[in-house]
Amino acid sequence: MKQDIHPDYHKLKIIMTDGSEYTTYSTYGNDGDVMRLDIDPKTHPAWIGGERKIMERGQQMKFEKRFAGFGAAGGGVAAAPAEKEAAKGKK
Repeated sequence: MKQDIHPDYHKLKIIMTDGSEYTTYSTYGNDGDVMRLDIDPKTHPAWIGGERKIMERGQQMKFEKRFAGFGAAGGGVAAAPAEKEAAKGKK
């Protein structure tokens, strides 16, 4: 292995959003640095099942209004395949 081409691998202290902390190894920063997280698996909607937080109804309606005629023959938002099948069953 070539010498002096790899980044320094050292200890780093991570502080989560709830205040808990742990030590790991990283190439980030310098030895003994502290990284305070703004978003982590304990608070991010993608990890806590927060579909309600990711896509609030107001944001969804804003998106649907903005892209209402995009790519759909009828001028509305194209229905997903499951919605199409449900509509067939109602006829």
